[in-house]
Amino acid sequence: MPMLLQDRDVQGPTTTRRPRGRRLLAAGIGVAVAVPLAGLAVDRFTGWDPFGQEVVDRSTTPLLLALDDLHEYHAATGTFQVVIDQERDTPYVPSVLSGERTTLLATGTVDAYVDLEDLGADRVTLSADGGSATIVLPAPRLAEPRVDPTESRVLDRDRGLLERVGDAIEDDPVDDSALYAEAEQRLAAAAAESDLTDRAADNTRTMLTTLAGSLGVEDVTVTFEPAPGAAG
Repeated sequence: MPMLLQDRDVQGPTTTRRPRGRRLLAAGIGVAVAVPLAGLAVDRFTGWDPFGQEVVDRSTTPLLLALDDLHEYHAATGTFQVVIDQERDTPYVPSVLSGERTTLLATGTVDAYVDLEDLGADRVTLSADGGSATIVLPAPRLAEPRVDPTESRVLDRDRGLLERVGDAIEDDPVDDSALYAEAEQRLAAAAAESDLTDRAADNTRTMLTTLAGSLGVEDVTVTFEPAPGAAG
């Protein structure tokens, strides 16, 4: 018997629909990945980075506070290095509980200079024909030592439990100023024992002799006064 139309099972092609939310999420992920990749491609081929950060400089213009005339000829400089190893203990308390030991490697420089501020006519004697001259200068001096922080560093630091707990509670950074001050004193002492002032005297003598020679004075004698406190 023929089947009635209404009795037939009409089946069409099956269509699977993705939820709208998933499509939007996929599209968003695609954009999030594609945009940075496009930016990297543009940066590689054109040198322009659309995601590069810009620096806004709001610094002020340098302000000139003072101008000073220098009357010192820095004729020599010495570079020195010293290891400062200091330990601070608390009496009758183990070092594990309280105390500190720090080892600092300090590198710095000391200049030797000659003061030319009083270089007047009374210190220069010129011969009648102008062919020779005698110059008397103050003795070379040593300038204050300068520790270079970029070349100096703490090699080791061992602190007791109480010091570490105190730093954590008070949020007080470690102060190494006393170590650097001690390093400066050691550098000054090392410079005083070196031949830095003798080299400064030789370099000053060479400089003045060359200068006088350019002015037509061929024979120049440069002498230095005794250093303050020197014997003899």
